[in-house]
Amino acid sequence: MVADRHFKDEMIGIAVGRVLFDEPMSAHTSMGVGGRADALIFPDTAEGLGELVSFLLGEGIPFLPVGNGTNLIVKDGGYRGVLISLEALQGLEIREFAVEGDVGGVPVHAQAGVSLSGLVDFSVRESLAGMEFCAGIPGSVGGGVKMNAGAWGREMRDVVASISILDAEGRMREIARSDLLFEYRNLDLPDGAIITGADFHLLRGDRAVIRERISEITAARRARHPLAQRSAGSVFKNPPGCPAGKMIEEAGLKGLRMGGAEISEKHGNFIVNRGSAKAADVIALIDTARKRILDERGVLLEPELKIIGDES
Repeated sequence: MVADRHFKDEMIGIAVGRVLFDEPMSAHTSMGVGGRADALIFPDTAEGLGELVSFLLGEGIPFLPVGNGTNLIVKDGGYRGVLISLEALQGLEIREFAVEGDVGGVPVHAQAGVSLSGLVDFSVRESLAGMEFCAGIPGSVGGGVKMNAGAWGREMRDVVASISILDAEGRMREIARSDLLFEYRNLDLPDGAIITGADFHLLRGDRAVIRERISEITAARRARHPLAQRSAGSVFKNPPGCPAGKMIEEAGLKGLRMGGAEISEKHGNFIVNRGSAKAADVIALIDTARKRILDERGVLLEPELKIIGDES
């Protein structure tokens, strides 16, 4: 259906932003693997996103929002339907009005496509404390909030004051922090909801102190994580009691290769693309690690990565 000329013309007409057809997702994911999507669309306004989603719902065309592709694996057979990238939603500003939870703080609004690194840099420029824990975390505001991203004892739940969503009926809504159900590496949202932005509760601070803390965190990440190689970040959520990377290391799986993919020698909870990996190689390593840890420890590791699409 998506390949039909009529639907192509309709999508080009309805989408505000870039529209790519038969697009290899290996060019749009941090892991650098993945087959072709029927269409990949980059709405550059929240209103344009709403119009696009309403059109797709009305026509019964399958679609998925994919953020900026940092924790995404698209299978080698590609995706039959429309993938919606939110990376063109780049609004970032200090609010002139307070939002819930911002007593004594500074409300900062970021649209879903803003990178977490961009938000961290903005907080440094404005001498705002609170986002330091996100230094070095790949991904975007939308994905980071949906996954309740965290590190160094802090999570998104600690700084989010409210979020903006497009609901399943195509309506824009604001949800206050008091109504948000954060869990470990997840924000429970209504079915079909797409995060379009978030307001953060940050505090005035000393720029030099903020920058120094970010430098410490960045250095620690560089020492522990394979940042020089293509990856999709942490593969598995950490189960209670023992980090997933430590389990994988103790199982002797670091360095295991399948095709062009490898469980990182540097950190057991990363899979890296050595340059020629296919999505099937990455998925095979995920399956192997899960089976080994289940057999040896009785623990079923839960992936942090989102895997979509068809087999080749």
